Amino acid sequence: MTAESDRASRRIIVDRDRCIGSGNCSFYAPNTFDLDEELKSVVVDPAGDDPSDVRAAVEGCPVNAIRIEADDEET
Repeated sequence: MTAESDRASRRIIVDRDRCIGSGNCSFYAPNTFDLDEELKSVVVDPAGDDPSDVRAAVEGCPVNAIRIEADDEET
């Protein structure tokens, strides 16, 4: 799978109830994540960063509020 097809086939989910607004996600993947007016993580562009950077953002979340699913997975 190429990086481009990996980007197209993923869905990034943020649990806003769990998010504490640390900003680690936007540090590791600044084109994918941002903090909104409530200082909670939001996905601004799922394909904004390299998949390895998005994985680093997921792994860097101190409260495990972010996960990646394939588009064909059900929540």
